[in-house]
Amino acid sequence: MSYQVLARKWRPKTFPAMVGQEHVLRALINALDNDRLHHAYLFTGTRGVGKTTVARIFAKSLNCEQSLGSQPCGVCSACREIDEGRFIDLIEVDAASKTKVEDTRELLENVQYAPTRGRYKVYLIDEVHMLSSHSFNALLKTLEEPPPHVKFLLATTEPQKLPVTILSRCLQFNLKRMAPEMIAGHLEYVLTEEGVAFEKPALIQISEGADGSMRDALSLLDQAIAYGAGRLTDAEVRTMLGSIDRTYVYKLLQGLLDQDGVGILATVNALAEQGLDFNAVLAELLSVLNKIALAQVVPSANTNTPDFESIMALAKRMMAEDVQLYYQIGLMGRRDLPLAPDLRGGFEMLMLRMLAFRPDGVLEQPVGKKQRPVASTEPSVPVLAQSASGVRPVASEPPSPQKPDEPVTPVAEGGAWHELVEQMGLNGMVYQLAANSTLESKEGGLVRLVQSAKNAVMRSKAIEQRLQDALQKYYGEPIRLEFVSAERPVFTPAARQQKVVEDRQQAAENAIQADPNVQKIQDVFDAQVVPNSVRPVD
Repeated sequence: MSYQVLARKWRPKTFPAMVGQEHVLRALINALDNDRLHHAYLFTGTRGVGKTTVARIFAKSLNCEQSLGSQPCGVCSACREIDEGRFIDLIEVDAASKTKVEDTRELLENVQYAPTRGRYKVYLIDEVHMLSSHSFNALLKTLEEPPPHVKFLLATTEPQKLPVTILSRCLQFNLKRMAPEMIAGHLEYVLTEEGVAFEKPALIQISEGADGSMRDALSLLDQAIAYGAGRLTDAEVRTMLGSIDRTYVYKLLQGLLDQDGVGILATVNALAEQGLDFNAVLAELLSVLNKIALAQVVPSANTNTPDFESIMALAKRMMAEDVQLYYQIGLMGRRDLPLAPDLRGGFEMLMLRMLAFRPDGVLEQPVGKKQRPVASTEPSVPVLAQSASGVRPVASEPPSPQKPDEPVTPVAEGGAWHELVEQMGLNGMVYQLAANSTLESKEGGLVRLVQSAKNAVMRSKAIEQRLQDALQKYYGEPIRLEFVSAERPVFTPAARQQKVVEDRQQAAENAIQADPNVQKIQDVFDAQVVPNSVRPVD
């Protein structure tokens, strides 16, 4: 017996056997079970999502000899003939090859006659948008006054090309693209039934490469089984699909973390030597950044990802604002990449842009180089301002712990919390959580932190647990962590550091305004200092 491809062998023959599309199946099942049938149905959606399959099951439900409703028996002659594509009262038409009006008129000439064997004569017209305008006119007349024994099932990938007169006479069902997780689950079931050994990461690659199409996924699965001589491995499927090895993507992101331009360019060179498409590399980079951002907010979101540990490691080390910046630069770069003289050069410039525009954020903590906030008890710190006459020091007062018009929630003494946060060596979202909280009390093993209500979004069980673990390590005793929400502003290490930055900025601006050379230029040329152009110099 000849081999039957998986896409045909595993094509669903009943509604319950279909994967996904519940919103469509529910409506059709209820219509069949309650005998509330329309004369024309339009199934839309991208390729391989089940439009024709749904239509055939629907036709089988209409004509099953043993059952009425949405559950055809599958064994009667009508069911078997529909499955085999030879049922005389199911007329399947490929509109792409039958575009002429003569073809449509010839097809519709027999509409008036009763079905030969079944209860209904079913016309299944695939890619109906390919019909000519004259063909649509011929079809429209029949759709307006259909005989009771005829049902029209139309399928198309481009419903926007159909005349509104056709659309208005059909019940329209839009079949959705399938999620990679749903596709991977079905592929796992198929391989288990087929007795084929596989690695789960290989299935994830295939399901992502299928782009929402179950039929494409099964076709790729057939190809992968043949390529791997009866088994599926992650490495072989990656080679077959020409996928990007994410190891290179992680090296690029590590280079951004370490501010290592040499390492980034070396990785780009390695990608170029393999002849990889830099459009695909950029798409993979954006995909990883997306997973990192999800992991920082909802750590459990990536548990099914093959490289979960690598994603979580980067999520812990990268600042959330950096991830968002890199993603935005990459997204804009994807649009501009084809405009570059060559793709490699364009990709190199994109990576260097990420490197150059990494923000000097208040809370940014480069790896191996922590910036300590200045405490209010420390001596004055000289601030340097860039002026027309050069760089000159300006004395600055220690930052006030609060603004006069901004009440602060009182906190209990338990050591300098801002110093403790820096000494614990925190990174990523854990550092953000600690830096945007302050110590209310420590009673035995109970540490209570107070946090503004607006910052409660930073908290999750996983991040709180990591902060609790760090406190246990710091204090050398079991710690139980509690958070208290405050409606009023709380003077946190983050607020303290922001105050330092603001005071340094104000001191720099005052220094420029007081500079005699600047004043002279303003008097002679009627000039003024451009707002926000003055920056303190470290």
